[in-house]
Amino acid sequence: MRVRTRSGSLRTRLLILIAAALVAVCAVMALTAVLAQRAYLLGNLDDRVTDAARRSLADAALHPDLPRDLTFLDESGHPAGLLAARLDADGTVLTAATVRQDAPPQSLTTRQMSSLAGIETGGGPHTRTVPGLGTYRVTVLDADGVRVLTGLPMGDVQDMIRGLVAVEAAVAGAGLTVAGGVCAVVVRRQLRPLGRVAAKAVEVSQTPLYRYEVTDLPRLPERDTDPGSEAGQVGAALNRMIDHVESSLAERRRGEERMRRFLADASHELRTPLASIAGYAELMNRGADRIEPGLAWRRVTAESARMTGLVEDLLLLARLDEGRPLHSSEVDLAALVAEAVWDARAAGSGHDWQLELGLDELPLVLGDEVRLRQVVANLLANARVHTPSGTSVVAVVEARQGRCVVRVRDDGPGIPPDLLPTVFERFTRADASRARATTGGGAGLGLAVVAAITAAHGGHIDVHSEPGHTEFTVELPLTGEPQQPGEPVADTLTWSPRVPVR
Repeated sequence: MRVRTRSGSLRTRLLILIAAALVAVCAVMALTAVLAQRAYLLGNLDDRVTDAARRSLADAALHPDLPRDLTFLDESGHPAGLLAARLDADGTVLTAATVRQDAPPQSLTTRQMSSLAGIETGGGPHTRTVPGLGTYRVTVLDADGVRVLTGLPMGDVQDMIRGLVAVEAAVAGAGLTVAGGVCAVVVRRQLRPLGRVAAKAVEVSQTPLYRYEVTDLPRLPERDTDPGSEAGQVGAALNRMIDHVESSLAERRRGEERMRRFLADASHELRTPLASIAGYAELMNRGADRIEPGLAWRRVTAESARMTGLVEDLLLLARLDEGRPLHSSEVDLAALVAEAVWDARAAGSGHDWQLELGLDELPLVLGDEVRLRQVVANLLANARVHTPSGTSVVAVVEARQGRCVVRVRDDGPGIPPDLLPTVFERFTRADASRARATTGGGAGLGLAVVAAITAAHGGHIDVHSEPGHTEFTVELPLTGEPQQPGEPVADTLTWSPRVPVR
């Protein structure tokens, strides 16, 4: 009922606006037609008045010595209602009479003659109302001292104009009635889609959106989303809004599912070392004869370190999610990657570690050296842990065109295709598909930390993997001035373009 009321209100307003516009148009057209017709009729009457005045002046000029002579009105050929008057040199009406049908001319009274005073010679036709006779169109002509006033009644012209106004009003009224009916039908039909849009919006507003399982919200049919009409554009916008609502609900549901999974995984990862620490502590409390104290302390220390690393990674991710600023300084990525490769060789001597440099510019980036070192170390550790012994791991540093690229590739078994879309998500692991060189393994936060740190430095990370070739690419913006041609890239760097680290 609420929708119908609003739709009816809009329909009423549109009809009122259309009716007002039609009335204005009809009024302007009618007024224009009346004024044009009136001008035409008055022009015709003025021509007749001028002709009659010239004839009267010619007749009066035959007797210039008789200033009150109107005998020329007795002649035939004068139209009924013709008014003629003789004036003196001052413009005073001396005598005046009118021509009657089948009767001698009738002289005007003093009161009637006074209404004709004040008309100048040669000033064009004037409109005067003569008491008892009506409205006249009069003019004054003068020749050799003979001055004659001549006029014709305007009754016929006024009657014709009144009739024209009546006809115009009748035609305009009929036209407005027909046009109003047609407009009402058209407006009603054009507003039907808008009414359906409003009804659909009300239906969507009554849907319990707090339930995230809502995935099939009602939408408008294609006929109500035609971009060629305003109502269709509104319908299309409503459908797009519904799509956006559904996608937002789905994304929120996925986010909450990730959060639940994250909390479950974090709880599980923390529970495992805590359970080990509690178990060894219990064994030590029961008696040192059941277990070697040194072994127990080593296991407790190892599990504590594992739990500490997990908590530190979680805290780092939380800080990066909050957008906390990192320490910023100028970092030489070539030297940083070289040191990280040496460290990786010490941790995994069973792999073939290599370093490649392709530097057109100084590989200097602005960022947190500790966190950038953690990025490279995590990528190298990921290659070491998830590939079998004997795998070749190559770290590549490239600097050109204002960008620094660090690539870490290996020729191991690769990442399963179904795991690639989520490889940078937290607690994502692939223990079943990529061989693990150690028994401990990680918590699945290494690549998530890499992605978060890279994004915090304004960079981008990508991965490409297939059996026999897995490559992680980290791209960061360079800082500083570009090198001039022929200038050495770095005086402290002694690596060859491809140096195996043995």
